[in-house]
Amino acid sequence: MAGTLQRQPTVTPARRLAWRAGAVVTALAITTLFLALSGRDPRLLADLVVRSTVGSRFGLEDLALFLTPLLLTGAAVTVTGRIGVWNIGAEGQFYAGAIGATAIGLFLPGPSWLLLPLMAASGIACGMGWILVPALARAYAGVNEIITTLLLNFVAGLLTTYLAVGPWHDRVTGALASTGRLPVRIPEIWGVVHWGFPIALAIVLGLAWLTTRTRWGYQITIGGANEQAARYAGIPVRARILGVMLLSGGLAALAGMFEVAGTVHRLQGGLANNFGYFGIVVAVLARGSCLNVLPAALLMAFILNAGIVLQTQQLTSSAVLAITGLVLFMIAIADELAHYRPVTIRPVTPRPATSAEARP
Repeated sequence: MAGTLQRQPTVTPARRLAWRAGAVVTALAITTLFLALSGRDPRLLADLVVRSTVGSRFGLEDLALFLTPLLLTGAAVTVTGRIGVWNIGAEGQFYAGAIGATAIGLFLPGPSWLLLPLMAASGIACGMGWILVPALARAYAGVNEIITTLLLNFVAGLLTTYLAVGPWHDRVTGALASTGRLPVRIPEIWGVVHWGFPIALAIVLGLAWLTTRTRWGYQITIGGANEQAARYAGIPVRARILGVMLLSGGLAALAGMFEVAGTVHRLQGGLANNFGYFGIVVAVLARGSCLNVLPAALLMAFILNAGIVLQTQQLTSSAVLAITGLVLFMIAIADELAHYRPVTIRPVTPRPATSAEARP
């Protein structure tokens, strides 16, 4: 008997989780080796990371603040992936949402209970408007959405910087790198953790239900799996692509609104902090499941939080980025290896010929 590896089309969640756990352990072992070779004590660094992230209230608050935008940007990319579309522009839509929310917060007077919903609506509308042209081009002209959404990221980032240092700059303190502080803010529920965190959790759970338990979710899944078959079945694929991309832009924009109104409290360059791009990583780890966005975003938030802690110990940002890349790289390899299973091939024993078959 001979053994070989055969790729299976599907993987059970338990098997995938086991392989991913092994990948994280392997990445940590490699990181430990390199830290030891560089003269640092891996045990002390590990203890510091644990105490400063999940071992203290301050660390848990920071973890929740990282998790809030990652949940929304990860869900934004994941939901488009279900219909076979890649929204690489979550970073730009994040900025657009922050701009729309800031415009209401800075220039429209009113109580918080009125302004906050208006800021959210304005931010979502701006995010949808930012992705509208790429969505129409993809749905009705077949233009590659990866290029169009990616290029708009740079436009949104430059527009944010222009507004922050130009017409909207802080005229009270004289700061030239940001707008004035917003007069309204999202209320906190635990330390510095604001209401955007539970709202983001509820949105992701709602999306998980919509994509797996409704007719709309079934249609976008079929549209992503086989567009021609979906059209033959009477599913309006173009309308679904347009709707899903607009929903994605709104989700990423809401993350921008939460960041500017709940965490930073002013518009400034670099506000997105690469949350849009990290949302792509979250979506890749989620493997097309909105429910899987929760653990994927939590892992990404922990990595980002741990990276800040390590930088306080004289580790360069490049080293932290390398460690982050190593963990994600090992997880990607594990996801692929989880599909392979050993299969035993039994040799075929020739059947002895009968007397009738042997007769000429």
